[in-house]
Amino acid sequence: MKATEQPYAYATLLERLEELYEVEFTWLKVEQLVQGLVNLDRNTQDFILGWAERLLTTNVYISHEFIIRVVEALDRLERRVIEAWAVHAADTFDQQGLRPALAVIQQVDSFLESAHAHAEGVAFDEVESILSTFVCGLSGRRLKLAQGESVYTDSETLYLPNITAKLVKSKDNFLLCKAQVAFMWAQTRFGSFRVDFATAFADYPDREQALAAFHALDTLRLEAYMERELPGLWRDMQRIERLRLDEMREEGVCNTPLHGMWETCRGVLHTPSATIEDVLALVPQVLGLPIPQPVYQTRLNPDAVTACMLARMEREKILLRVKLAELVKEMGFDSAQPPEDVEEGEEEKKEVTPPEFEMREVQEGQGMELVLDDKPIAPPEDVKQLLTSIMLDWGDVPPEFLVPAGDGEYDPSLYQKEEKDIEDVWKGIYHEEGAFLYREWDFARQHYRKNWCVLRELELPPGDPAYVDKVLDKYQGMIKHLRRTFEAMRDENRLLKRQSQGDDVDIDALVEALADSRDGSEMSDKLFQHMHRADRSMAVMFMVDMSGSTKGWINDAEREALVMLCEVLEKLGDRYAIYGFSGIGRKRCEIYRIKAFDDLYNSATKARIAGIVPKDYTRLGVAIRHLTEKLNTVEAKTRLLITLSDGKPEDYFDIYNTQYGIEDTRQALFEARRTGIHPFCITIDQRGKDYLPHMYGHANWVEIDDVKKLPLKVADIYRRLTS
Repeated sequence: MKATEQPYAYATLLERLEELYEVEFTWLKVEQLVQGLVNLDRNTQDFILGWAERLLTTNVYISHEFIIRVVEALDRLERRVIEAWAVHAADTFDQQGLRPALAVIQQVDSFLESAHAHAEGVAFDEVESILSTFVCGLSGRRLKLAQGESVYTDSETLYLPNITAKLVKSKDNFLLCKAQVAFMWAQTRFGSFRVDFATAFADYPDREQALAAFHALDTLRLEAYMERELPGLWRDMQRIERLRLDEMREEGVCNTPLHGMWETCRGVLHTPSATIEDVLALVPQVLGLPIPQPVYQTRLNPDAVTACMLARMEREKILLRVKLAELVKEMGFDSAQPPEDVEEGEEEKKEVTPPEFEMREVQEGQGMELVLDDKPIAPPEDVKQLLTSIMLDWGDVPPEFLVPAGDGEYDPSLYQKEEKDIEDVWKGIYHEEGAFLYREWDFARQHYRKNWCVLRELELPPGDPAYVDKVLDKYQGMIKHLRRTFEAMRDENRLLKRQSQGDDVDIDALVEALADSRDGSEMSDKLFQHMHRADRSMAVMFMVDMSGSTKGWINDAEREALVMLCEVLEKLGDRYAIYGFSGIGRKRCEIYRIKAFDDLYNSATKARIAGIVPKDYTRLGVAIRHLTEKLNTVEAKTRLLITLSDGKPEDYFDIYNTQYGIEDTRQALFEARRTGIHPFCITIDQRGKDYLPHMYGHANWVEIDDVKKLPLKVADIYRRLTS
């Protein structure tokens, strides 16, 4: 046996654990732990000690309890389950505190019972962003995902449990989540809730049984829609249903064949013309029969649906009428003015005819269009969404919904959400309400802390309106030079080398090809080069450090640089956005909008640039994650995230000031790169070389000492990414 594979001796383990738990200060007993570890092999000792050290960064008592329990559980738990157990305890500590986390460690048997769920199940946090994107791509009402106790929808929100683990393998459980989301989308899209549940089932002696039969019949109808609309997913849904049936057979669960009536109903409900009325009509036919329940079928919650729909239908009626009134004014039709042919003095006698909106079918099966005074109009996107949502609930748009609201007819509070005073956000108990929650990378734990950072987007008060003009006067010559630089870059061509066709021979490629030929290798046919007009599909996000350390000339430098950048980027025509970031503590991370991608570079934007002032601290990771999400919403071939900062990550008396903050920032940048974003940092910290290469990579940061160099550096970055 090699020396390195020898188990640790008693004395070595005792010394290590005494040092690990600082027994002189904590008074923790480690002799019992050493007795449990000393007889294990070296590999197992290292595994346990490694996880004990990870848990130590969370809490010393959790780590201590972990060693006590894990030695007892080694024979029953696989290592991957032990890892899941430890991570679950750390997550519980983050979310609920020490006592529940210790309970997770102490109740090993309870964890074993749910070990499969933790090992092969998929967590809501892991699938939320993926499935949110998926459901956004489907037609109909925009739906959101939320975590709930069971799988159901109220017709606006799709609820999924914390962990889905019905199937054996993790990939199948993810597919099950996706199928359930698609099923709930189909319920809202194809009229499952266009039913008055209170009256439709009032005459049935067993309402719950009738509802179950209705739900099963409607599932047959929705399956037909999903087979037509989502054929790929439908095949996957059938596969996981077969998996579920196979598992039931292996477990000895008897699968009773369904009554032939279900096949008859399936034939009726699989026709394209089948409606929810057909489903209701078939309910008496299947009452008392065993009810099929495919694995992807979700729970029907009529009470939640009814409450949500009643509130939405009233709100959307009001909102549509207000929107139509705004639309009428934008089109130059003022209902307050009498027709031109009305003679003076007769205005009071004649009522003004309101504009008449109506919905007409474009062509058979081609959808509906909005018509005003017999002419089709193209409503804005928010009105389209509103009309779609109303039609999903009503099946049509009732005529009374299409009457524009009169002046003062509706109180905005009836259809607008109550806005809370932003200054009170941090004072009450609702500081996480409506905020963005982001995970954070704990490098010692080698795992994310879930929902760890609370971030809000805040308005930036405008500064001196004359500030930008002063900067333009100060740097007049410099800005002219920069404009010429960026204009030249806009029109420059790129030399594409190693092409299979081109205007000229690529000498470098030819030499390499001849060398390959003499070496016996096959010659490449990419021996040409040609000039190509640069494709400038680029979006750039500037992330501006607004921490307190920027007070003074650094803040002035940032603002002056942003003015010059805006002036030249306007010439270049690329899409760009500017956001500031600061905050204090993980519960108060703040992002300030200075210029969104859709904002114009106008007086309001210039005032916000002037209003950039130093604030608190620099929690970089959460800001990078938030702005990465924003940048990824922009359609562009190249997406660039540029950080303007004066120092390394730090926060108020927080672990973030240590290597933890650097590693979290590095991880956030890695996540951004995985989505195709190019991160870059421009710093004025002369000590940046100590940590920026580790976070951004050696070639993705630069230090400057003069504000005038900043736009030129941005131009260099542009050239590097587009050449």
